[in-house]
Amino acid sequence: MEMTEHVSPRHAVVIASGGLDSTTVAYWLAGNGSRLTMLSFDYGQRHRKELDFAVLIADRLGARHEVVDLGGLGRLLSGSALTDSAVAVPDGHYTAKSMRSTVVPNRNTIMLSVAVGVAVASGADAVAFGAHAGDHAVYPDCRSEFFDLFAVLARVGNEGFVTEDFRLLAPFINQSKADIVRVGEQVGVPFAETWSCYRGGALHCGTCGTCTERIEAFELAGVDDPTVYGAASSGVAR
Repeated sequence: MEMTEHVSPRHAVVIASGGLDSTTVAYWLAGNGSRLTMLSFDYGQRHRKELDFAVLIADRLGARHEVVDLGGLGRLLSGSALTDSAVAVPDGHYTAKSMRSTVVPNRNTIMLSVAVGVAVASGADAVAFGAHAGDHAVYPDCRSEFFDLFAVLARVGNEGFVTEDFRLLAPFINQSKADIVRVGEQVGVPFAETWSCYRGGALHCGTCGTCTERIEAFELAGVDDPTVYGAASSGVAR
């Protein structure tokens, strides 16, 4: 996969969840010579385990890492399985209905806005995040239309404070999760040190929607999956 416009950012702020997608973005940028600031968010999500993995990945890359405390948002953005313990985490392959229960309203807009502010303040010339094509059906803030409009907003809203080459990067926005796994293998992502599961137990549960998506992505990519899944994962415990 080639760098957008064939030019590596000098310094990129990466929205880093500790998951497979954002970690691959970070390794891809680092492999192309970019300095990284990795930005994670505590937005009152159901568990904080993913943040521990984000710290681990930042350490591996020798990158600055910051956690933005937006903890009160979980209470305000209720009704999602990711922020509300009263909403069940869906199992199995995603459907439009089950994916809808994992939507956190305006989440990417909030995170991108903060990341752009950090980039402007630190003189970075790019902000990157890991949205991919599998998210498009239900998550409106993971679509190309949203991304293109937000990029315009970021430039207009910071006119005079960002250079002409300032970019928002979503390198996988038109690619599948399996494509991300393939790129991750190429750039040396330590897959076992990433976290996807929505339940946040000792192991990946292996049954929730995002675990199911993770398992399938490795299988479709033809890449060995080092993830250890729980015994309840329909016989796929590893």
